[in-house]
Amino acid sequence: MAKTPISTYMSHPWHGISYGIDSPIIVNAFIEMTPSDSVKYEVDKETGFLKVDRPQKFSNIVPALYGFVPRTYCAEKVADYCMEKTGRKNIQGDKDPIDICVLTERNITHGNILVPAIPIGGFRMIDGGEADDKIIAILKGDEVFNNWNSMEDCPDSLINRLKHYFLTYKQMPGEGSTKLTEITHVYGKAEAHEIIRRSMADYRNYYGQ
Repeated sequence: MAKTPISTYMSHPWHGISYGIDSPIIVNAFIEMTPSDSVKYEVDKETGFLKVDRPQKFSNIVPALYGFVPRTYCAEKVADYCMEKTGRKNIQGDKDPIDICVLTERNITHGNILVPAIPIGGFRMIDGGEADDKIIAILKGDEVFNNWNSMEDCPDSLINRLKHYFLTYKQMPGEGSTKLTEITHVYGKAEAHEIIRRSMADYRNYYGQ
């Protein structure tokens, strides 16, 4: 029996890892940040290593595990869906993998890991004229959140905390912003699945299989 070859190199978390065979129902989420982080980390697109993007500017912390779905890309198909749903024009994709927040009761304290996540909805966010959707998911098998099947199951306090983070984490108190960031809709599971499918198609258009 032929043996499966073993790679001697770590896979690039964006390009070298699958989004999951059951996507978009269950996806792999690569986690860059956790609620305990006081520094904003993100994957360096060239090397695949986590890098320090910037210290958090003030007391804002991400209220969930935060990262992206591998082999996704926010470009024309995602932007077209945003324009279709909002009636806006001239929206572009942000040219990043699709962002995902993963809710869990467990105290996961470091990133640079893969977790299985079940999307239940998301935020339609537009950042400076760019589509920048945030998929909201629960950790597969989580004992507390496992019965949450839609955004309607999330308490308003949690949704508002997530909204507040994404609308303010780039701002400094007393400073105006030249980029308008807004969340136009909170959507459900079906739209989250469609955005993930479109981001997978955008990835294939730019990077192939």
